[in-house]
Amino acid sequence: MKKLVCIVIVAFVSHFTIAQTSDTSGVIKACTNYIEGFYEGDTSKLKASLQPTLHKFGFWKDEGKDSYRQVNHMSFDQALAFAQNVKDKKNFPAEDAPRDVTILDMGDTIAAARVTAWWGIDYILLSKRDDKWMIEQVLWEGPLKKEHQIKN
Repeated sequence: MKKLVCIVIVAFVSHFTIAQTSDTSGVIKACTNYIEGFYEGDTSKLKASLQPTLHKFGFWKDEGKDSYRQVNHMSFDQALAFAQNVKDKKNFPAEDAPRDVTILDMGDTIAAARVTAWWGIDYILLSKRDDKWMIEQVLWEGPLKKEHQIKN
């Protein structure tokens, strides 16, 4: 009986660990596609990670200014157009540009992550639909503060 209980517990823990690892890697993949989509001008990576109902907006502080200004909303279509523009103009970031993804919290169907990229810091909300993690909303702030930049 003890042996059976041990086997059941090990099987349960293994199943939970595999599911959690899969979910974690799915969130990281969606956020990585997001960064790489904008960095590389790869619209297919953005399509793979963004919900068509994307709501993205943020705040930007111009050099020499004391205050931030709100930047207009970016829709799914605008995100794709922005990435296409990066590709067309070959306006790629430096090779050592930040590509950091931190999962802040996860539920069964929702997650929150922080992305650090060349433009600044993004807080991302994701949902899991049909076993795939997708980005729903993004709130960002730029430029990236010096303490968050990659040191040469």
